[in-house]
Amino acid sequence: MAKGQGQTAPDAVLTRIGQVVMLHHAGDREEARHRFLGLWAEIGEHGDPLHRCTLAHYLADTQDDPGDELAWDLRALSAAEELRADRFGGRAADRHEGTPAARALYPALHLNLAADYDRLGQREAARVHLRRARGAAESLAPDRYGEGVRAAIDRLELRIGGAGPAEDGPPEPPDGRWGPPRQRP
Repeated sequence: MAKGQGQTAPDAVLTRIGQVVMLHHAGDREEARHRFLGLWAEIGEHGDPLHRCTLAHYLADTQDDPGDELAWDLRALSAAEELRADRFGGRAADRHEGTPAARALYPALHLNLAADYDRLGQREAARVHLRRARGAAESLAPDRYGEGVRAAIDRLELRIGGAGPAEDGPPEPPDGRWGPPRQRP
C-alpha cells in the first residue's frame, strides 16, 4: 500500500540490515560483519540517522574486540540522539514514521553500553548506562521485547552489583517496539 493509504513503503536499507541480522543470528558472524561494514560504507558517517543507529547497533554485536564493540555502540547512541534532535526540527520525523521505533532502542542501546563498559572494567560508566537503560525501559510495553530487555537489565545489574539510585534522568521514554533484544551467537 502507498503511504497515503495507511501504510508506509518498506525501507530498503532497513530491510537489508534485517537480512544481515538474520545471517548473523544463523551463526555466520564474520560474513555478517563484512556485509554490515559494506552497508556502513554505503550509508556513510553522515547518512540517515535511523539507518546508522540500526546498523551500528547490530554491527557492534559482530565485533571481537570489546573496544570496537563499544565504539559501534557509541555510534548507535549518537545516531539515536540525532534522531531525537531531528524530530523536534522536523527533518527525521518527516523522513521516518519509524522514529518512535528508534527511540524504543534506547533501553537496549544503554544496556549494550553498560555491558561494554563492564567488560572493559569501567564499572561506574557501566552503572550510569544501566540506570539509563532501566529508566528508558519503564515505558516499554509488557510484551516479549520489553520483558526481554528488562530481564537483561536485571541480569547485568546482578552481575555488576546494582546500578544504584538514578542520579540523572532517563532519556526520552520510548513508545514503540523494535525487535528482539541483542543476542550473541
